Amino acid sequence: MTENRPSKPHSGRQNLDPHLERYAARTAGMTASEIRALFAVASRPEVVSLAGGMPNLAALPLDTLSAQVAEIISEDGLVALQYGSAHGVPVLREQICEIMALEGIKAHPDDVVVTVGSQMGLDMVTRLFCDPGDVVIAEGPSYVGALGSFAAYQAQVVHVEMDDHGLVPELLREALDRTEKAGRRVKFLYTIPNFHNPAGVTLAVERRAEILEICRTHGVLVVEDNPYGLLGFDGQTYPALRSTDPDNVVYLGSFSKTFASGLRVGWVLAPHAVREKLVLAAESATLCPPTFNQMIVSRYLATHDWKGQIKKFRENYRERRDAILSALDQHLPPGCSWTKPDGGFYVWVTVPEGVDTKAMLPRAVTARVAYASGTGFYADGFGSRQMRLSYCYPTPERIREGVRRLAAVLESEMDLARTFGNVSARQIQGPQNPSPDTV
Repeated sequence: MTENRPSKPHSGRQNLDPHLERYAARTAGMTASEIRALFAVASRPEVVSLAGGMPNLAALPLDTLSAQVAEIISEDGLVALQYGSAHGVPVLREQICEIMALEGIKAHPDDVVVTVGSQMGLDMVTRLFCDPGDVVIAEGPSYVGALGSFAAYQAQVVHVEMDDHGLVPELLREALDRTEKAGRRVKFLYTIPNFHNPAGVTLAVERRAEILEICRTHGVLVVEDNPYGLLGFDGQTYPALRSTDPDNVVYLGSFSKTFASGLRVGWVLAPHAVREKLVLAAESATLCPPTFNQMIVSRYLATHDWKGQIKKFRENYRERRDAILSALDQHLPPGCSWTKPDGGFYVWVTVPEGVDTKAMLPRAVTARVAYASGTGFYADGFGSRQMRLSYCYPTPERIREGVRRLAAVLESEMDLARTFGNVSARQIQGPQNPSPDTV
């Protein structure tokens, strides 16, 4: 049977994947999340997980939703359970336009493409615009799921620093000049302007027009990812980038944070010519988004006080935000700093020199608390002194206890650093794929 053996000389190592040499080159950028590896442990009830960005759905009217789902099956089941259009259910696209109008967006339903979550929309946009080696500009840090999509299509990420008011226009201009002078082709700016994931900051209104002008001057598309825009704790909604420059902004939206993440219903609003290609991309990826899920969302929007429901979510998350900020003030050791979000799900913490949050993570889980280490939110291995804390899911009491445990771990790490010096863990280059505990 020697004819079936590989012809290459024996290297002394056994390859456990017989398909290794068949994979496309782009799979080299697909690396596992360090948080996913700890997910089973972090999900144990005795562990306070401040890692996951899972919405808290306890406020949803489940009895009402249950009755509505039954009605959809009994009244429109033959449509709901059938194939649909890759474009999305027309009435839902009209409702999406009404939602986006809250942020100043004037849109036609024909330019909305419904997706299986906004992650699918981001993946399709990257597939349409990025060839291997193209550059995507992104905030540093940036959403881990976006970095995974960029890596999958072999795009190179150039990070631009933020401050407490979001992306810094002058640094964006410098990054674009530097990248273009190096002969590299920039395809788009990827930005989360409102209640940023993971940084928790919001792009200042006075910066928005300047950033759009910089991108237009450099011929760079803007991809605006806005899943948290209606979750401002004071009820304020900010003007979408798309509302100012509809011809050069692709807008990504989602019902995952304002209704139900498990339904996986999102959308892309794109300039008309881009919309045509997005529909084709959607057909090749999924054939069509699930009609049943879209009809559930549409019925909910038509019959329920969804604005009142979002207000309940905001109050819920504001209480948890207050709990985590108070606990951080009370427990974290000197030398730590953190952002103070006015909406969304996340606080971004910076720890003192000598502490590596990635190396510390297994020890934190041993102490029964979990977080997302900062390295997962950079494409270049940075972020070892940062961590993302998510306050959206645990109760305020659990949040306070989790921060207390985290502070004790940090104190121990700082003592070790003072005694033995900074021993950094090896940093893994490249983005890390999203998981239910890191989105």
